[in-house]
Amino acid sequence: MAKVQAKKVVAGSGNKLVVVLVRGLIDLSKDVKDTLAMLRMFRKNHAVIVDNTPTMKGMVVKVKDCVTWGEIDDATVKELVEKRGELFLSRKTDVKKKYKYAIFSFNGKDYKPYFRLNPPRKGFGRKGIKVPFKVGGGLGYRGEKINDLIKRML
Repeated sequence: MAKVQAKKVVAGSGNKLVVVLVRGLIDLSKDVKDTLAMLRMFRKNHAVIVDNTPTMKGMVVKVKDCVTWGEIDDATVKELVEKRGELFLSRKTDVKKKYKYAIFSFNGKDYKPYFRLNPPRKGFGRKGIKVPFKVGGGLGYRGEKINDLIKRML
């Protein structure tokens, strides 16, 4: 039998993307729902930190119509973990040692792989959550401006 291993995301190593679910899961195709489940995003205003690899970027681009994302800096990661990080107190593997649970490691502590955030103060964008960020809305790629959004959501 092949062992299934979940990836352990460690903060502070290389480029990281933060992805925030802006819209709900109603009326989405099965492919998009499955991709959001693989990204561990199940509710609005939840954020996850993923590696900036072509695989993860492809997954994020697939769900671009219901999320916003960008590169996160170390100061924002630290603030996010301090204010909204939930410790992962469960065991790391199952009883038969076939599966490792997804965790987020920061400064030697293990946290749940998602962050529950508040809705942002002053909203996602001038034109709402149905329009891309480039034209004044709240969806899609934000670049470095995601750090400002995360700070408004803490």
